[in-house]
Amino acid sequence: MDKQQEDKRVFSHLDKNGDGKLSPPELQICIGKIGQELSLEEAEMVVEMMDSDGDGLLSFDDLVNVVEGANEEEKVNDLKMVFKMYEEIEGCGCITPKSLRRMLSILGESRTVDECELMIAKFDIDGNGVLDFDEFHDMML
Repeated sequence: MDKQQEDKRVFSHLDKNGDGKLSPPELQICIGKIGQELSLEEAEMVVEMMDSDGDGLLSFDDLVNVVEGANEEEKVNDLKMVFKMYEEIEGCGCITPKSLRRMLSILGESRTVDECELMIAKFDIDGNGVLDFDEFHDMML
């Protein structure tokens, strides 16, 4: 079973009345099943924000967009934590060739400073010889 089929199976399980849409109460129950609390008022606000066709209900596509949006936010937060590990070596708020070399060494990959300069140059949009978070983000995606 592929990911979309699995997602549709989960969606139909959550869609208690089988109308192909999730109402705020159905969303509230769904969130409760994963161990989180959501008041009916909060569920109504989520549905209102994510409802693409204005019918006051979440379609399967709406729900996928919500989940993918949350996953994207998690990815960015994870990247921020990794970036912080690299940049804390130098403490300058960016990844330098030296900090990249040191972190790669910690990870068991030996590189010279020159090799690290070349790696950084590929994604160094502003040409300052270091990577800020946005450049690091682009590199990782």
